[in-house]
Amino acid sequence: MTDVRKTVFFRENITADEMGRSSDPITRVAVAAVLRNPFAGVDQEDLSQLFELSAELGQSLADELVNMLSEAPVCYGKAALIGSSGAMEHGAAVLHPALGKPVRAAIGGGKALMPSNHKVGPLGGCIDLPLGHKDEPWSFDHIDTMTLCVPDAPRADEIVLCIGLSDGTRANPRVGKGPTQS
Repeated sequence: MTDVRKTVFFRENITADEMGRSSDPITRVAVAAVLRNPFAGVDQEDLSQLFELSAELGQSLADELVNMLSEAPVCYGKAALIGSSGAMEHGAAVLHPALGKPVRAAIGGGKALMPSNHKVGPLGGCIDLPLGHKDEPWSFDHIDTMTLCVPDAPRADEIVLCIGLSDGTRANPRVGKGPTQS
């Protein structure tokens, strides 16, 4: 296993919207794995070590998230916050080539592109982890965001790898499904 310094889990149980109006219960869960960036401060062309790292972590972290949900997962997403000695491309490398497959395996499928976000940020920085419906990319009611922060990460030579799941829409959505795409 790679150098994972710590793993932080988040769980939100939502029963009302921002205006205080009751909603159907929604559970959103996320994990932030703080790992050493082997390419911090290094101009490296081959980033496949980061692909392997995310594939290795993806299954076990997603399995734990599924177990934290009240209902079956409907939405998913991923994000990465890269420490200041790293590069944006390091975030793309942990998110895109190999992370989706183990997450989809853990949740029992997923036809839609997994929404993602990545950026270089400071110690204690926040990352917005986007969520979207696992099968219906144009279901606007399922487009959501979790803002995550690990106060002591990322250090300059670390990456915070995040995965999120939800068992429902936003609280009291009123936007509906998107237009039929041709």
